[in-house]
Amino acid sequence: MPTLYVVRHGRVAASPADTDDPELSLEGQSQAVRVADELRTRLPGPLPILTSPMRRCRETAAPLSAIWGVEPIVEPRIAEVPGPPASALSREEWLRRALIAEWPELIALGKTLQDRYDCTLTSWRAGVLEAVLACPHDAVIFSHFVPVNVLTGHATSSERVACFLPDHTSVTVFETAGDEIRLVERGRESKSKVN
Repeated sequence: MPTLYVVRHGRVAASPADTDDPELSLEGQSQAVRVADELRTRLPGPLPILTSPMRRCRETAAPLSAIWGVEPIVEPRIAEVPGPPASALSREEWLRRALIAEWPELIALGKTLQDRYDCTLTSWRAGVLEAVLACPHDAVIFSHFVPVNVLTGHATSSERVACFLPDHTSVTVFETAGDEIRLVERGRESKSKVN
């Protein structure tokens, strides 16, 4: 039964060089070092590391990768949820709506924003679950707010898009067996809105 340590990325830069793929802020870099130290002392030894292709996750994974001498595996299926085109709805407004919605509502909203966007959301959500269930051994996974919630929702039978508010570099622990995902430990929660 694999145990998966799912880490939300560190805080991103307030004025990133690339708004579509922001880098970590100085605070986020410090958070990445702290979570690497936490995982190094908590876990028995080097484990496989999977990371979203997004820069903020790769940068959060880097200190642990260096400590363990493990090359991270980039897993596109655990990237952040794809937003609608900005011409249909701003990402900020879409996220505001998403965080108070259940998945059927968000998917229905998606259908009104762009042709087949509802299918994109449904496929993306299924992909997150497939990627995690495909892990044959214990691993550390660096991902995003919504994927952590997809896994938590699956484990707790919740349809809420935001089952909880995982803080930057919080570690949520799951066990998998076949098609089942069990929540072992909910990560530290944020005291503020998602950013």
